[in-house]
Amino acid sequence: MTDGVPPPPPSPSPGLVAGKVTKAHGLRGEVTVLVLSEVPSRFERGSVLHLETGGELTVASVRPDRGRLLVTFEGVADRTAAEQLNGRYLFVPEDEAPELPEGSFWPHQLVGCEVVTDSGRALGEIREVVLGVANDIWVTGPPEAEVLIPALKDVVVSVDVAGRRVVVRDVPGITAPED
Repeated sequence: MTDGVPPPPPSPSPGLVAGKVTKAHGLRGEVTVLVLSEVPSRFERGSVLHLETGGELTVASVRPDRGRLLVTFEGVADRTAAEQLNGRYLFVPEDEAPELPEGSFWPHQLVGCEVVTDSGRALGEIREVVLGVANDIWVTGPPEAEVLIPALKDVVVSVDVAGRRVVVRDVPGITAPED
């Protein structure tokens, strides 16, 4: 926040990111939102979105604007109140995620999973999932020795989200030292 008071720590799991407020728009409390969800109903009038600090916002009105949305929330009446939302992420509860096909998973479900090679060598936990055009990249291990694993069928042997374990093939130059 801009008032000099540090924000409270985020809750352990605020939910799934649906969007990010990028700036205030106009004088009547409208904000510009970058949509980060593939579910179109997330920003319909009456939808409830959550902030990482535990607050809730209800969509009062919405209209498209150059690839983003202009949104007014109930209780955000003017530009000053809208500016307090700048940079804030908007979340929905995890239980509102659409069902995935068998064998599929959400990126947030992978974070914290232990990664081992098919030969049993530990590569650390998945710290981040980088979404890519061709394929995602799973970042594992400590920052000084991180391993970037391409999420490809030829590399990933198995994913057990419930058991928090991922098995990958040893690939020289990626998951194994080059020979």
